[in-house]
Amino acid sequence: MPNTIHVLNGPNLNLLGEREPHIYGRDTLADVEKACRAVAARHGLELVFRQTNAEHQMIDWLHQTRKGGAVGVAINPAAFCYNSVPVLDALKMCDCPVVEVHISNIHNREAEWRAHTITAVAATGMISGLGAMGYSLAVEWLAQKFNASMAKG
Repeated sequence: MPNTIHVLNGPNLNLLGEREPHIYGRDTLADVEKACRAVAARHGLELVFRQTNAEHQMIDWLHQTRKGGAVGVAINPAAFCYNSVPVLDALKMCDCPVVEVHISNIHNREAEWRAHTITAVAATGMISGLGAMGYSLAVEWLAQKFNASMAKG
């Protein structure tokens, strides 16, 4: 799917808005999707928005971005970022920009291990600690980067 931004969400994000709202806020994943769709539409781009609790599914979706000529990937790998070498390897194979998004500030959490994301080495950039708005910012950046590359020819 050319002209498409993929927003991929890892484990437990299906419970966004319910799970630890003092950390992750009250926005639901549906709220996040709506905001991302509005940004993509403003730029004339399509959006694929998905969530999975299964590592193999995330890997398959990342592989699909290679085949479809994706504009970019915004990914909140959630717990996959701490130990999923297969997700890291799939991210490294992406042919497009990748923005890793974390709702909370992973560098300012209760446990030091939360700040160590192995998937970040495969990301073009990272947004952390800006709440659900981080997703929209990632989509905006990917869209602007794509539009700038199209303008250059």
